[in-house]
Amino acid sequence: MWLTGFDAPCLHTLYIDKPMNGHNLMQAIARVNRVFGDKEGGLIVDYIGIAQDLKNALAVYTESKGKGRLAYDQEEAVARMLTLYEIVGDMFGTFDYHRYFALEPKAKLNFILDAANFIAALTDEQDRKMVRNGKERFKENVVKLQKAFGLSVPHPKALTIRDDLAFFQAIKSRFAKFDEQGKARTDEEIETAIRQIVNDAIISRDVIDVFDAAGIRKPDISILSDEFLSEIQGMERKNLALELLKRLLNDEIKNRAKTNLIQGRKFSEMLADAVKRYQNGLIDSAKIIEELIQLARDIKEADKRGEKLNLRVDELAFYDALADNPIAEAILGNQILKQIAHELVESVRRNTSIDWQLKESVQAKLRVLVKRILRKYKYPPDDPNTGEYTASVNKVLDQAELLADFWTKDENDTRG
Repeated sequence: MWLTGFDAPCLHTLYIDKPMNGHNLMQAIARVNRVFGDKEGGLIVDYIGIAQDLKNALAVYTESKGKGRLAYDQEEAVARMLTLYEIVGDMFGTFDYHRYFALEPKAKLNFILDAANFIAALTDEQDRKMVRNGKERFKENVVKLQKAFGLSVPHPKALTIRDDLAFFQAIKSRFAKFDEQGKARTDEEIETAIRQIVNDAIISRDVIDVFDAAGIRKPDISILSDEFLSEIQGMERKNLALELLKRLLNDEIKNRAKTNLIQGRKFSEMLADAVKRYQNGLIDSAKIIEELIQLARDIKEADKRGEKLNLRVDELAFYDALADNPIAEAILGNQILKQIAHELVESVRRNTSIDWQLKESVQAKLRVLVKRILRKYKYPPDDPNTGEYTASVNKVLDQAELLADFWTKDENDTRG
């Protein structure tokens, strides 16, 4: 392996069979001791005994000056691994997950779904309150177990639990598909180093679809359709149904929040409130599924508001920003708010250009323009005593910023 002149953070293992010291040794180790994707660090296999040379190099090239422990004893790693293995195994309680290994291949998927459904329902006491956090605790402990396992192989005790670990990872990968996409996860959740060892593991390397993760057929129709929502409500594995519904609703809400500030915030708060009450044990899985299905129907109904009010997508977004002030809606009524929304769209679009959000002069001009329109229609000020419109103007400009990409696409489509 070249030790200079290239960079390959994905490298995992370095086998040392010749003497090295000082800078050369540090540089060699740096080739594999890099965080990369799902790789936490590297593995050094020492055939000749470089411990003292490494300690000397650390004394010169690191802030620790060679003090502290150079490496962990493998027996300590094994002890840590077995402790974590017991913690994860105990989470299954009365659910005998060992039955999995005797099942036929077709039955194994359903068993994994049943196991995930069981884990998702687990509760734990926090601050004298019972909280549903089985999924989070399971994922956290499995990650710790994976790291300890990676430090323990090829110890015989590590190899005896590898199939169990692979089963735990299969459940963890199911849960991962329900998590937010912004968490930098890969489609294949099994850590690179572990996969090299558990090469005959039970987990498919194919991408797991979010619907597959819940054990439900991917719909050919809208996920907000009554047919699909009814199918969700009828799922036997209520906890997985909940995870699927949370994920789908979160994606739908995020998509709407890209163009409608108020709608996105409103539905996001409703979703978060329902989930919090469920996690705190105030409602059960059947009740929260019922509430989330109603939320899905509310989102679907919100899509029709533009047609009912005869407003375009951008006009409806400004209308909602204006109607967010309940006093304004009560005093001015729908028709006046529609007129203001229409004029705001026309005026803001006409007075913005590329990257206007970064230009203070353009923003200052828009603030004056928006304030003038609000006063023209006698829109109630934020503070009746001073006649100040700062909060309302900021809300309109925040909404305009969200619509920048929408307007650009609309203009391109018009030209095309």
